[in-house]
Amino acid sequence: MVDTTDIPIDLNDSEKELIRPFFTNTDKHVFGIINLPDVIKGTLFSRYSRSDKSARRLLLDEFIPNKDILAVMESSMPAKGLDSSVAISKAEDFYQRVLVGYGDDSVAELAGSHIACENISSLAADSLTDSRIGISPLEKSARYIPFDKKVGGKYLWYRDKRIMDSRFADLYETTHNKIFDFYVKWLPILISYIKEGNPRTDDTTPRAYENTIRAKACDVLKNMLTAGRLTNIGLYGNGRSFEYLLVKLYSNELPEARSIAEQVHAELSKMIPAFVKRAQQSEYIVGTRESVIGFVHNSNTKGASTANAPYIKLVQYDKDAETNILAAMLYPYSTLPIEELKKHVSSMPEEKRRELITTYLSKRRNRRDKPGRALENAYYTFELCANYGIFRDLHRHRMLSQERQRLTTHLGYDTPPELEPVGLDKEYRALMEEAASAYNQISKEMPVEAQYMVPRSFHMRWYIKMNLREVHHLTELRSIKQGHPDYRKIAQQMKLLVEKVHPSLVSYMQVDMNDYALARLESEKRIDRKLAELDTRKATQQQGAKEQKEN
Repeated sequence: MVDTTDIPIDLNDSEKELIRPFFTNTDKHVFGIINLPDVIKGTLFSRYSRSDKSARRLLLDEFIPNKDILAVMESSMPAKGLDSSVAISKAEDFYQRVLVGYGDDSVAELAGSHIACENISSLAADSLTDSRIGISPLEKSARYIPFDKKVGGKYLWYRDKRIMDSRFADLYETTHNKIFDFYVKWLPILISYIKEGNPRTDDTTPRAYENTIRAKACDVLKNMLTAGRLTNIGLYGNGRSFEYLLVKLYSNELPEARSIAEQVHAELSKMIPAFVKRAQQSEYIVGTRESVIGFVHNSNTKGASTANAPYIKLVQYDKDAETNILAAMLYPYSTLPIEELKKHVSSMPEEKRRELITTYLSKRRNRRDKPGRALENAYYTFELCANYGIFRDLHRHRMLSQERQRLTTHLGYDTPPELEPVGLDKEYRALMEEAASAYNQISKEMPVEAQYMVPRSFHMRWYIKMNLREVHHLTELRSIKQGHPDYRKIAQQMKLLVEKVHPSLVSYMQVDMNDYALARLESEKRIDRKLAELDTRKATQQQGAKEQKEN
């Protein structure tokens, strides 16, 4: 089981009884959400990512007190006297007798469930969010939520059982606590420094200003925290995707991930039992991993990791990308086969090719106007060496292929430039060296578990392979003004790398190449405007109701 038993469930008996109909359990850190409309589940998970509260506490504190929301919740409850377990049993019986009998597993894509996994490590969360499609994850944000609290006198980092039972326990605990101590100490210093350089203007509300400043300070410091930092993840997925997620988690080399698989499986078995019944460890996944690791150790492919500067390289691309894409642009509106269209495009003069690209892409108003599927006919593979924090942000993109190497401290780390003006850069570097030393000692005996000790600022290697349509989506989204400066630079560099080899294909790519001091400010101002509109609308409705009553 996940070693978080010392973190209490923040509910008293009466609260547990009140919310019992809406959760598969009220006393564990992994639980399913039931008997709620999808709009309430989605809103709950959305709020979840911007709060340090548990999902159950959020329902108690912010949803149930709202009479309108409570009415919607109560309307979705099963009729009194009706045992929901009977309905689940009947549905499973139907599935087994009819659908499984015909081997039609695709029906599992029609049943969806919400699962919350709380107080798990960031490292384990990476495995939970690896799925390309079928699972929609939402994680507690290190940008909006300071990780400065203690529960039961302990900071929220993962206490791996194998490490805590070893001779490295004191080193692991002392190093983690020191990192969190400095995070807590430095956060108000950064907030004051950022405020001094960016005073509030008259067109900014105190709410928008304070949120922007805090987000900036959290952005600067979040990468000093380790992969062992505890987080909350909300997952929505269909039955087939959850089954495969469980298979991968059961087969994961990280013991925590395997324990999470047991807990998630137990909760899904209460909601969609038939669809996850077959989930178990895959001998194929485990055996392949062990065999390839053995091959690496017995060959010359392991090598020695050396510290080097972060980089992003375009290591592979389609030489015929433009021809393939232009032919695909024409294909839906032509009667010719694809090979003939390619020959036709190849013989086009340059001016005509540019005209076709303009015709196909120039009408996009913004990044939400998705370019057509013709752009899926060219692929680009990037290799990145960048900090783990950047990986975690880009990892959220799923319509592509990403593969990462294990976390280590051998490739160097980033120091936030904002620390030097306030005199914290030297202490920061000393702290990172301590973390590296702790990792090096633990990794000699426990290379998998030692990853918990790696701060997010340390570099790692991974590759991303995606088609041009996804390149548009990723670079346009991750370069927006309110994005983190680290991944904004990655998005900008991706655009420039593709532009070097295929300039015509990125001519309408809407990537923001600018830098900003307070990235979140304009977004917070927009939130203020929307809040004001909601207040105005509510006041108008109340006034109308009052006048109607008086008449």
